[in-house]
Amino acid sequence: MSSELTDYVTLVSSDGFSFVVQRSCACISGAIKRMLDPAYGFTESRTNTCRFENMSGAVLEKVCEYFYYKEKYQDAKDAPDMDFPLELALELLIAADYLDV
Repeated sequence: MSSELTDYVTLVSSDGFSFVVQRSCACISGAIKRMLDPAYGFTESRTNTCRFENMSGAVLEKVCEYFYYKEKYQDAKDAPDMDFPLELALELLIAADYLDV
């Protein structure tokens, strides 16, 4: 496994879906940022892969979409609403709390 910082990281859901996202976007999450920071010594910082055993692919996909949405509209005064399925609302809220976003 590589220990160098890469521009992209892989996020893996509990059901095996992998999402390759820009490191800068993934690090919008305080939890992921700490996981990937070599100073904390987590395995994720060496593998550039974060596994989420408590997050389904559907939820992690929306989380990844949010990372890009947040980066794109960070300084916008009038950002459009981000749509998501209502049935994922509670799981997304739990994921947001866990990921510190």
